Amino acid sequence: MKRPPTLPRPATLLPLVLAGALAACSSLPSGPAGPAGGSATIVRTAHGVPHITAPDLETLAFGVAYAQAQDNVCQTADHLLTVRGERSLFFGEKGTGILGVRTLPNPVIDAFVAAHMDDAALTRLWAASSAASQAQARGYVAGYNRFLQDHAGKLPAACNGQPWVRPMALTDYYRATEAIQVQAGAGALADAILGAAPPKAEAAPARTGAAPAAPDAARLAEQVAGAQAYLREAGLFESPLGSNAWAFGKDTTANGRGMLLGNPHFPWVGPSRFYQMHLTVPGQFDVMGASIGLAALVQIGFNRDVAWSHTVSTGKRFTLHELALVPGQPTRYLLDGQPRDMVAKAVRYRVKGEDGQVSEKTHTVWNTHYGPVLAIPRAGLNWTAERAYALQDANAGGLRSTETYLGFARARSVDDLRQALGNLGTPWVNTIAADRHGQAFYADMSVVPDVDAAQLQRCAPSRAAAAVLPAAGLVVLDGSRSDCNWKKDPASPVPGLTPPARLAAVKRTDWVHNSNDSFFYTHPAVSWPAISPLVGDDVLRRPRTRSGLIEIPEMIGKGKVTLTGIQAQLFENRNLMARLVLPDLLEGCKALANPAADLREGCAALQAFASGGYRNDASARGAHLFREFWRTASTLPGVYRVPYDKARPVDTPSGLRLTDAATAAKVWDALAGAVKKVRDAGFAPDAELGAVQRAVFSDAAIPVHGGDEIEGTLNNIGDRARPGISPRGLRIDYGTSYVQTVTFDERGPVAQALLTYGQSTNPASPHQTDQLRLYAAKQWPTLPFHPEDVARERVGEPLVLKR
Repeated sequence: MKRPPTLPRPATLLPLVLAGALAACSSLPSGPAGPAGGSATIVRTAHGVPHITAPDLETLAFGVAYAQAQDNVCQTADHLLTVRGERSLFFGEKGTGILGVRTLPNPVIDAFVAAHMDDAALTRLWAASSAASQAQARGYVAGYNRFLQDHAGKLPAACNGQPWVRPMALTDYYRATEAIQVQAGAGALADAILGAAPPKAEAAPARTGAAPAAPDAARLAEQVAGAQAYLREAGLFESPLGSNAWAFGKDTTANGRGMLLGNPHFPWVGPSRFYQMHLTVPGQFDVMGASIGLAALVQIGFNRDVAWSHTVSTGKRFTLHELALVPGQPTRYLLDGQPRDMVAKAVRYRVKGEDGQVSEKTHTVWNTHYGPVLAIPRAGLNWTAERAYALQDANAGGLRSTETYLGFARARSVDDLRQALGNLGTPWVNTIAADRHGQAFYADMSVVPDVDAAQLQRCAPSRAAAAVLPAAGLVVLDGSRSDCNWKKDPASPVPGLTPPARLAAVKRTDWVHNSNDSFFYTHPAVSWPAISPLVGDDVLRRPRTRSGLIEIPEMIGKGKVTLTGIQAQLFENRNLMARLVLPDLLEGCKALANPAADLREGCAALQAFASGGYRNDASARGAHLFREFWRTASTLPGVYRVPYDKARPVDTPSGLRLTDAATAAKVWDALAGAVKKVRDAGFAPDAELGAVQRAVFSDAAIPVHGGDEIEGTLNNIGDRARPGISPRGLRIDYGTSYVQTVTFDERGPVAQALLTYGQSTNPASPHQTDQLRLYAAKQWPTLPFHPEDVARERVGEPLVLKR
């Protein structure tokens, strides 16, 4: 195994960048790099799905980049502008962009990129990575640049002739990979990193030996609420982005083989959109599915023997470290009693003003041996004269995913998937899978800092900082002691990360599932060993998890499972929370004396929704009103008649506590307010959902079915950027994306799947909304996998690309 290069300490890349390099080499065969004269063949079938064949991985990546650019070149060019830190230069500082899954001001993105990305360090890391990783990078860059060369002056209107569309450099690819890795860590906390500054000089220094005053209960409650609010915005607490995945084994399936539902809930816009593709390197692998980012391997999909999907897991990807500062010196901190200096780094980015003139701006970030200093004032995590907080991101510099997904592509069983997961190459997801042998598999074998429950207690920070762990899931450790840093278990392939043997994995022959709660709720019959709280706990938080634990046994109880049955169950669009709370509300409606017009209308519309079976179908009347009502009512303290009971997590909470006058008054206010919002937006409270709910990227009158995260609808869709109804309706920007059901017959995989938003982001393409129409009609196309099927369903002539 190659030894990684030594990198400088300042946190351009965060400290775990070294750990990523240590495991970059893999025992999985990757094949030699392709010759310069190799060629990739692209065959398209229905809905623009490319089937790409090449003699080696590098040439395959060349073809993948070219195919993706055919459909999404402007999206890729915009993303490259983000990872270059040039958004303010071309789009001005008043604009916004997408970093990971967050929409942030351009200056925040540019300053973070300048602070976090270090091209020299990244280049050394990639040089020490596996041959497969390097080949994928070279091929992808060459393929994208070849597309720009072939289509100069003929790009889509959104980017044709624009000065910000430039060829991709290898360092751009490295940066784009890093941005995906840290989107559940440093990338999500970019504004907190940039917001950290030493306290002003007039701040009183800490007195030697004096402990700061402990916050009172009210102050703690405020900090906890602030932490929840900030982390929710950052996508790190109760994020709407998630997924469902179900795997069924031979004991429950009609054909005695494995079956899989993969239902990721990811953005419909931006670089985290999925892209469908079928990839073949003869003699090495044949795999079909979808991926996000600039990936040249399938991340969710299937081959001849195994099908898999991912869900965002509850595992923690970073820790904060509470620093004890040297009295009177707020940029020096103590470690084991010895002072250390923070390192200041002035980062620069360019801004185009409204007058077209370009100026340079400078921002200073501060770094420690853990990583960058950050500040989250709403959570009470401020940089004071006494304390500061540093971030350590476990995914920074991780370059292991190529080997993981090559292992997936070649897998013959779920046991092979488990082996491929052993290099800890999946940064922030669970894996759920089924194979032709009838095995169902679940694992959260992802990147998690090696910190156990005992260490959390032993290394607890101040009372205020400790309060944000149970309430908001933010882990803060005592940063003044070296023995409170992450363990370095020799059994782990990456020092500092929890080794695979101490992560969660189970194989069954009936079923497993995940809807973004922890491993604990994989299956009711599984007894788990002691696993670090940083991987997950036994608190059920997601209504969708409750829905899965209700609907899967109901489906199995009706008979053996089939693909059509799985599809129908998902798209039945049951609204769990409406079923649990509306009966009480509607009974309360009957008891209202002389209700105001808004309440009369609201009660009537919600009665119509209940009469339709509490389903978020496009034809459902009043579904949008329930969502607006529940968006407010669900946040009311003590709103449930039966509160959450850890002993009955699937059944609770439920009902509405309308017997309490104060609670009831707030519930009725929430309903009246929802009616007003809907009316003010220009919609009737009892309108059909399909007339209100549309895709954010298209003005086409295509009704979208499904429900929001807060409703517990398995077919989860929502409007994260601008939650709530507007004159444009409910504009869906995330949710059910690449959705697949897969089983196996004697030939190999039998798969139906669709990409809800279509392959292309180009409004002029027929593939921008063609699959959205299939989704609206609940139609699941059968995917051509075998060569004879691809040949029969080919659309247009094959494209042969010589390198």
